Amino acid sequence: MENVIRKAIKAMGDKERILNIKKLSGGDINEAFYAETEKKPYFLKLNRNVSAEFFQSEKDGLLELQTKGGVYVPEVYGLFEGTGYNGLILEWIEERPENNLQSLLGEAIARLHGVTAERFGYRSDTYIGEMKQENGWWENWVDYYREKRLIPQLEQAAAKDLLLGKRRTRAEYIAANLEKWIPAQPVPALLHGDLWSGNWMSRFNGEPVFIDPSVFYGHNKMEIAFTELFGGFSAEFYEAYSGCKPLDQEYDNRKELYQLFYLLVHLNSFGEMYRWHVDKVIQKYTV
Repeated sequence: MENVIRKAIKAMGDKERILNIKKLSGGDINEAFYAETEKKPYFLKLNRNVSAEFFQSEKDGLLELQTKGGVYVPEVYGLFEGTGYNGLILEWIEERPENNLQSLLGEAIARLHGVTAERFGYRSDTYIGEMKQENGWWENWVDYYREKRLIPQLEQAAAKDLLLGKRRTRAEYIAANLEKWIPAQPVPALLHGDLWSGNWMSRFNGEPVFIDPSVFYGHNKMEIAFTELFGGFSAEFYEAYSGCKPLDQEYDNRKELYQLFYLLVHLNSFGEMYRWHVDKVIQKYTV
């Protein structure tokens, strides 16, 4: 593996002597490494089981967040492929130990959601986890959310025998009747797309840094709903966010429908342990 990393860094243009290579823990999908040359330190993500398109999509998403959203992301130094692995070489972020400045995080996400498009979706396909997601541009939010988010996950769950019988019938009813709960024409906002507590960190100065995006333009309430699903976001985060972008009274009526997509992703990725979460949402909207 060290040879792969050495070749990747040299191919990127850094010919300086490598001082240190260290494997890092964490991450369900990729292998992660710290590498330091006499020039600078790097963070590398490698995977032998995904295509180069997987990392190209991540690079594109990071650039979208940075250039359009005005938020901080690790600089992308290079993509590499053809060594048995595909991967990314990124800026090494010196993380602030007390990762608790969530008011700054709320403001940053509100700023991100202030970036808008004329339609919903995205110009290219993206990934959530290792799952490829088709996008394209759509005039109607309900249609996009149904056809490009919910239905592909429902079909995958059914194919894995994780969504059968009445559960599947009720889930399909929800997908077919989203107009009852979700607006067709909210403002298309730029979303990180996979904003859980593990996909941001604080720099040395407290500024939030965003990683592992699955970007698209959609209803900003979908992003906020996901932050509530597994925790990790404080009251300060929501206060700061709502101070910039208030959460209307209808938010509580629809947030589980937005969480349903992410629950289905987890059901398809990790199996039975997420079935009762999915059932709870289905029951709320079909009883």
